[in-house]
Amino acid sequence: MILLLGATGYIGSAFAAELASRGVAHRPVSRAEVDYTRFDALLGLLREARPSFLINAAGYTGKPNVDACETHRAETLAGNTLLPQTIAHACAAVGLPWGHVSSGCIYNGAKLRSGTGVVAIPDLTAAAVRPLVETRSPDLLGFTEEDSPNFSFRSPPCSFYSGSKALGEEGVAATGAAYVWRLRIPFDEVDGPRNYLSKIQRYPRVYDNANSISHRRDFVRACLDLWERRAPFAIYNVTNPGYVTTRQVVQAIERVLRPGRRFEFWENDAEFYRLAARTPRSNCLMDVSRLLSTGVRIRPVEEALEESLRTWRPEPPATPSAG
Repeated sequence: MILLLGATGYIGSAFAAELASRGVAHRPVSRAEVDYTRFDALLGLLREARPSFLINAAGYTGKPNVDACETHRAETLAGNTLLPQTIAHACAAVGLPWGHVSSGCIYNGAKLRSGTGVVAIPDLTAAAVRPLVETRSPDLLGFTEEDSPNFSFRSPPCSFYSGSKALGEEGVAATGAAYVWRLRIPFDEVDGPRNYLSKIQRYPRVYDNANSISHRRDFVRACLDLWERRAPFAIYNVTNPGYVTTRQVVQAIERVLRPGRRFEFWENDAEFYRLAARTPRSNCLMDVSRLLSTGVRIRPVEEALEESLRTWRPEPPATPSAG
């Protein structure tokens, strides 16, 4: 039996649906039932339930976006830094393997292969870099799991959200047998406030950059496949292979959904950060070679994007709570 923390969240609900479709026994755990942020309460749950695996999909992302983390710093640290460490120590105490949903937002930019080696480039919108992005140059490389985060408290500037996620990874890596699954800008075919494709359609103006992104169902399937295959415990970048630019996504939305509006873009970074954002944003390319080397299969990003738009549907209504 698998314990699932954060089962009602955007990613946690996808884990719950996939576990159910696979016929895997699992138990969603809410904080109302057990306050798993407390070590003693979580340890007691693990000893009572005796699960074979635990999934942590809980955390603090901020609403409506990561800017909220700048003003809710205690909640951000509690959800993204302290909670993973609590889970890591509790699981280590009972010898339980587990998986933690982390984020690729701890990186910014990409890497560039040159005659002298490989160098990090933090700005994918720079005039010298943009042609490489547009042509999908083989010299433009994503960050691997071996690369130190370059968008964190240890490598500022960064958002408070990204800094808290990077610290959370450090605590997990130092304790016990665990997977760290790095998610990046989730999307799928279901319209909703957390869906990247929905956000783009609702923004009055769109910020253009290049990013690796994760189809929500593909992400949870790949994470569970790693566990079922008993792949080595490690950090894994779990994004759909390849990357997209915002303009590419907008063009796909216009071609498939025909939204009946003209998309406008921010003129440049200076305008975007002056008028729309309170904190720096992560835009990055990620390498998924480690994930693919385990035999886990995940669709290219262009295929996942196209399928999501062609099967686009409204978000189902919320189920009324009892009482």
